[in-house]
Amino acid sequence: MHLRKRCAVTGGAGFLGSHLCERLLKDQQDVLCIDNLYTGSKRNIVSLLGNPYFELLRHDITYPSYIEVDEIYNLACPASPIHYQNDPVQTTKVNVHGSINMLGLAKRLKIRIMQASTSEVYGNPFEHPQKETYWGNVNPIGPRSCYDEGKRCAETLFFDYHRQHGLDIKVARIFNTYGPRMHPNDGRVVSNFIVQALTGQPITIYGDGKQTRSFCYVDDLIEGFIKLMNTAKGFTGPVNLGNPVEFTILELAVMVLEMTASKSELVRKPLPQDDPVMRKPDISIAQEKLGWQPKVPLREGLRKTIDYFDDLLRAGEAGGVSAINR
Repeated sequence: MHLRKRCAVTGGAGFLGSHLCERLLKDQQDVLCIDNLYTGSKRNIVSLLGNPYFELLRHDITYPSYIEVDEIYNLACPASPIHYQNDPVQTTKVNVHGSINMLGLAKRLKIRIMQASTSEVYGNPFEHPQKETYWGNVNPIGPRSCYDEGKRCAETLFFDYHRQHGLDIKVARIFNTYGPRMHPNDGRVVSNFIVQALTGQPITIYGDGKQTRSFCYVDDLIEGFIKLMNTAKGFTGPVNLGNPVEFTILELAVMVLEMTASKSELVRKPLPQDDPVMRKPDISIAQEKLGWQPKVPLREGLRKTIDYFDDLLRAGEAGGVSAINR
């Protein structure tokens, strides 16, 4: 008889969380999705609500939760500049108080917990590509600090619980990820460019467009999560999860224009404060320890993402668009 693992996914109604919930159900797991729906959406999980092995708990993890599960994926946190800068104090609370609550729960239950950290812990890096050993170059008092330093503090808490209490932890550092279910108004460069192109608005390029990003398709990232969570006890990470193929923002804009057959013009605006100039993961550890590397090429992933936003726009559910090249 197959015994289903009970997996809690905080932030489970968000972009990444909903894909993870879907994958865990496909892998015959019992899934508890925990989300306060601040940036997550029921629309992302509506296809899962009828599944008897899926449950939605509307809850803010800055408050304790009393649940019984076998492992925790901690993804709860606004992840785009527009959303995390909208309420920076709450963003820090989710990363700090939320992590403490989830770590305390994992400690009580004696279970494994994974933290969804971010490449933003490297800040505007002096090292390129970024290895996990790099300590970063982060502004602690800037407009992005609530997220960057919040995630850095969360990592500190995870490793202190590991050292002090012997907690079984896994830490993933996520680089730019894209795909269906991205929020259409989240200020991230892929969703911005696609929505702007599909609606005929000007494509907003911040700075000279030569800043680089490495774009990982969501299915590849979720595979990395699963592989990391299933590594042997004692291997904690942090592990970079992202696509090491680097593109400039301008290259991405041109590709989106071509793939959407859009007549949108390119418009340049000043680069936002503390916006990283370069972003590219060194994924040697992921390749060695997880046997993982991304498989979906940018053009293939963009096609699926464009189709998703096209359907969303046709249904009138995309709302307005704001823009920051993240």
